[in-house]
Parts: sequence; C-alpha cells; structure tokens
Amino acid sequence: MLNFNAVREKTMTMADLVKDLTVDDLRMLTNEIVDTQLDIIKDATDADVVFVPIDPNANDTFANSAQDVNIAWTLGHVVVHATASSEEGAALALNYARGLDIAGRSRYETPWESVTSIAQVRQRLEESRRMRLAMLDAWPDAPHYEVTFNVSWAPHYGTLNAIGRFVMGLSHEESHLDQLRDCVRQAKSQ
Repeated sequence: MLNFNAVREKTMTMADLVKDLTVDDLRMLTNEIVDTQLDIIKDATDADVVFVPIDPNANDTFANSAQDVNIAWTLGHVVVHATASSEEGAALALNYARGLDIAGRSRYETPWESVTSIAQVRQRLEESRRMRLAMLDAWPDAPHYEVTFNVSWAPHYGTLNAIGRFVMGLSHEESHLDQLRDCVRQAKSQ
C-alpha cells in the first residue's frame, strides 16, 4: 500500500507520491486495499457488523442529520463510507483520464443502516472492487494526464491528474483501516 503519512504530515505532496504510478498500479492498489479490508473482517460475524463501538472522537460533519454527527460508526458504516469515497475517486479519475474536467461530486453511499450482515459487508467490498476495476478498464489507451486540478481544501496535495484523483479515494479509504480494525477489536472483546 502507498504510505500516505508524508502527505498527511505535509512533508510530501500527493502529486509527488503518485508521479510514477501507472493504471496497472491503480489496479494493484485497489485489489490490495479491498483484500486488506476483507482480511480485517475475516472472522467478523453478523453481530460484529452492527455492534456500536465506543468512539469518543466521533464527529461526522457531513452526517445526513444533526443526530448522526457524533454517533460511533459500526463496521458496516465504516465499509460503506470508505468504499463510497474510493468509488467517487475512481469515477472522477475516469473523467480526467478521458480529458474532461467535470466539477462537482460523484458520490453514492449505501445507507449504512441497511448493512446488517457480514455477507453484505463482503458483498459491498467485492462490488466496490469490481466497479473500480471496471472504471479503470474504461480509461482510454492514452489517458489525458494533461488535465489537472488542485484541491482547494488541500493545497499541499499539489497539482493532480487522473492518477492523483484516483489515489485520493484510496487515501481516504486507507485512513479508515484503523477504525475498521478497532470496530472488529471492540466487537470481539464483548
């Protein structure tokens, strides 16, 4: 997996981190992060999926309702959120690769409340893998790497192209791995 710590610590730009990556690398990184999550949940049960962990730092400023801002995320919630971010990154990256600079979001997140079984979590991860790999397959043979953007809320990312946009989703997904591990750990300790 890529080491995003230097980007998070602002000692390296995201642009520098991804400058030598290829589309094949993005495929490998996608498989790696999905496989990592599947490994984290390998012994999880249906009860673990809906277990509400203790999370004193819970603060979702983008929650759909005020009552959900400070709720701790279940295992299912973490997975649907993290996969939605990577799928959005893949969808936007596809546009850049095709030479299009389309502004706005491209995000759909499965309602976390509907994910109540480990089978659903595994299905969500595999579906997300399939969707992201399909979006990479839709890239043109000669991607438009000259189409670039800057992230207004993260100027330390530098100027990014389609590769960078795809990796932004992976970075967000990777940032939730410890949260996923903690969900499983707390559920198993009950």
